[in-house]
Amino acid sequence: MALFSGLSEKLNHIFSKLKNRGKLTELEIRTAMREVRIALLEADVNIAVVKDFINKVSERAVGQEILKSLSPTQQVIKIVNEELISLMGSQNSKLTVAPNPPTVIMMAGLQGAGKTTLVGKLGMMLKKQGKKPMFIACDVYRPAAINQLKIVGEKAGCFVFEKGQGKPVKIAKEGVDYAKSYGYDTVIIDTAGRLQIDEDLMQELEDIKKAVNPSEILLVVDAMTGQVAVEVADTFNKRLEVTGLVLTKLDGDTRGGATLSMKAVTGKPIKFCSVGEKLGDIEPFYPDRMANRILGMGDVLTLIEKAQEAVTEEEAKKLEKKFRENSFTLDDFLSQFETMNKMGGIKNIVSMLPGMGINSAKMKINEDSVDESKMLKMKAIIQSMTKKERDNPQIINSSRKNRIANGSGTTVQDVNKVLKQFEQTKQMMKQLKNGKRFPF
Repeated sequence: MALFSGLSEKLNHIFSKLKNRGKLTELEIRTAMREVRIALLEADVNIAVVKDFINKVSERAVGQEILKSLSPTQQVIKIVNEELISLMGSQNSKLTVAPNPPTVIMMAGLQGAGKTTLVGKLGMMLKKQGKKPMFIACDVYRPAAINQLKIVGEKAGCFVFEKGQGKPVKIAKEGVDYAKSYGYDTVIIDTAGRLQIDEDLMQELEDIKKAVNPSEILLVVDAMTGQVAVEVADTFNKRLEVTGLVLTKLDGDTRGGATLSMKAVTGKPIKFCSVGEKLGDIEPFYPDRMANRILGMGDVLTLIEKAQEAVTEEEAKKLEKKFRENSFTLDDFLSQFETMNKMGGIKNIVSMLPGMGINSAKMKINEDSVDESKMLKMKAIIQSMTKKERDNPQIINSSRKNRIANGSGTTVQDVNKVLKQFEQTKQMMKQLKNGKRFPF
């Protein structure tokens, strides 16, 4: 599910009702703002934050320059966009780097928020930036927590410093000393979590903070827990003075609107967001880009960054040439689905395109087509075809379909589905290219 898809759909519906009107009255604007207020509350945005947000937008939107504007609806949307950006922190907040290595990053959060996995995601991201990160295992209470961090560390390619079930404060200090001795420029400390906030947890975190003097204290918060997440963030911040927030499970949408309350309640910036289960599914948090996505304006910059990570410039040029020459084959189709999977899936990609929201009538995407198990089935079907069939799928008749199905352990219906998806993808790419919506 795309980020904030429910809230985005509701806001776009509200503003679509205004777009057909030449000019707006104050009553129409205030009616729209009441609907926006309901949409935000239903998305679980903090009630005090909603009230302040609506007051600010309404105050600006009913001004004479809006009411007399030639495009008042666009002006109102612009105001909502600007206030959303302000609400979430105005600009991207980067990690603080220590003047003398190593930079110590302390991760905190409740059990189940995804903290240990987030350590791996952050480590992998920093490695891609040329850093040499190391992890310290200070969660000595939860069964198998150290082993979990080791597995995550291996996947991320990062060394894990651990001393078994020792004293967390002592382990943290020894780990930082080890990093200094062996040239690690960044240390990420995985601290213990609890099922709920308790005094022992807070005291231990305060003791670790005093012992290692971290450059960053990042609080990992489960965005799906709604207002509970906001309360957790506020409590941790009052005790630890966190430097930033990291939001996990933003690929869900049930109560994700609480995310919009985080900065306003804690005063601390959202630095990263986790949008999936894979170690590469972490993004720096850009308030302007997020506001654009919520309002259906797209997020082409993030899309380009994801594309640059997944596809080389040479590969992109080859693909562009194939679409121009209409020589896109089933081999290319499979390759592109694997690339799209790396970028978060085709629905996530489409949601970042301006005017091409997840429920857009212009683009209906079959969610099943990017399911990993179906990807394996698709791969088996395509690889069971001859080279001639992959290059010219129009020659695949009934007998060929039966042979392909038998060879791939699937059914003729499955083969038909792959061929249909191939044709739909060709049409989609043609629409994107003609509409200049894809960053070639």
